[in-house]
Amino acid sequence: MSGTFKALLVEQPEKKVFTRSIVERHIEDLPPGELLVQVRYSSLNFKDALSAVGNPGVTRNYPHTPGIDAAGEVLSCSDGSFVPGDQVIVTSYDLGMETDGGFGQVIRVPSRWALKLPAGLSLAESMMLGTAGLTAALSVYELEQGGVKPDDGPILVTGATGGVGSLAVAILAKAGYQVTAATGKLEEAGYLKSIGATDVIERSDVTKGSERPMMKPVWAGVVDCVGGEILAAAIKSTRPGGVVTCCGLVGSNDLLLNVFPFILRGVRLIGIDSAECLMIHRTETWHNLASKWKLSSLESMVEEVGLEGLEEKIQSMLKGGLKRRILVRLS
Repeated sequence: MSGTFKALLVEQPEKKVFTRSIVERHIEDLPPGELLVQVRYSSLNFKDALSAVGNPGVTRNYPHTPGIDAAGEVLSCSDGSFVPGDQVIVTSYDLGMETDGGFGQVIRVPSRWALKLPAGLSLAESMMLGTAGLTAALSVYELEQGGVKPDDGPILVTGATGGVGSLAVAILAKAGYQVTAATGKLEEAGYLKSIGATDVIERSDVTKGSERPMMKPVWAGVVDCVGGEILAAAIKSTRPGGVVTCCGLVGSNDLLLNVFPFILRGVRLIGIDSAECLMIHRTETWHNLASKWKLSSLESMVEEVGLEGLEEKIQSMLKGGLKRRILVRLS
């Protein structure tokens, strides 16, 4: 390919002012790394939206191209880990944070960040899932590893209309679990049931009675994408021996909780970190997503845009207005 490519570039012309535009970039401007990839698809995540508007908790150095997800074909690999033409997935690590990311048609990254696209997934499907799908699948994996079986009782998913939450609902249903989706958007109940939720409840229903040290045991397991008060209440209402996973903090990064659920019911709380997940677990989880957890409903859960359509979706995401995951087409 030529030495230039299209990318969304975020620039900081003056303090606290950030601009976004589609520009031609040069491959030599990319950061060092063994692996050069022609990006075909990416996806829009909340971290990407924050990076695009200059949030210093995500990105500090500009100009910068966001995009924590990327999938495409290898152009070159200097250490021999891949060969030109290999289809690969690159998610998390530092991609799209301080390292130029998937909202550019080419990325250059350390080869250890990439894995081969598993048989059973297309490049587009892998980015319909992206980091959100990986995080959701890691959560389901931890429930399974913790011994939570489909006939043990309902699984609660909080923040169920979000990227991780909606994919967790669909994967859990595919795995045979009975899923209760908790959301602040009850108008999306029909959509949540269409992707596998058995029941849909208002998020305030999760926290009813949470002022008590313990609550009635209801959930065999929980996938929490919210944190804060909702996570505390979910733990208090988990059945003996249940597993609770947590991966979000939009509610709060504080967890005000006593030890009773842990020492009286044996509830286990497991944090999900998809950013630095070991490659052996990452690879296994992507293979699960391509096989036993392959979602037939995936295309109904996404909206596809090109680079030019990203600005509108970034603004909508920051306002909480998105109803589907956003697949970004780079070709």
